[in-house]
Amino acid sequence: MRGGEAELRGEEARHLARVLRAEAGQRYEISDNRCAYLAEIVEARGDRVVFRVLEPIETPAFAVRITLCAALIKFDRFEWTIEKATELGVERVVPVETARVERGLFEASDKRAERWARIARESSQQARRVRAPEIAPAVRFAASLAEEAEHRYFLEEAGAPPLLRALAPNRAAGDRAALLVGPEGGWTDAERRLAAAAGWQPVSLSPLVLRAETAAAAAVAVLVNAWM
Repeated sequence: MRGGEAELRGEEARHLARVLRAEAGQRYEISDNRCAYLAEIVEARGDRVVFRVLEPIETPAFAVRITLCAALIKFDRFEWTIEKATELGVERVVPVETARVERGLFEASDKRAERWARIARESSQQARRVRAPEIAPAVRFAASLAEEAEHRYFLEEAGAPPLLRALAPNRAAGDRAALLVGPEGGWTDAERRLAAAAGWQPVSLSPLVLRAETAAAAAVAVLVNAWM
């Protein structure tokens, strides 16, 4: 954005101009990934759309800054996880290789980075978020345990207290919370021991066995509401 104007180029501009048939004079909410603004289209042609910025839009800050450390699962379902986690307000998504992650997913994840970032950006637009979440490079399980946060939760299928009951009573706006969600095959006993030794709180969501992507979305929703 420069001199009270903002410019959109490339595929998104073409979609706005050709598919949505945007015209001069139409107003949109736009974001520079830091702030949101009300803007009016000055020109929409080909792969270039120019906006005149009218005024800033007040946007609420997230009460809790959530990092979702999600075990890699089949990519179509992992993309669903990114989409829903973005809509719910996570700040970061960290793909994680665990012992029972399907072979080859970790190595192939680098090639998906651009696609995952695009999914997060598009989901942010749909949810009217100012800033898209960071999609971090995939890490090994041991590295994910070093994630820093005031509240760190390790999702278990059973034998752990419900997440709502385990939430710390001294929650404050701006807290960082980290969620570690396992793969389709669950955790190994060795991974459970490592997580416990690193200080992660084991928690459960349901007496039923949930898909990994369901567990991730449900846990994020619980945390967001707990800090509202």
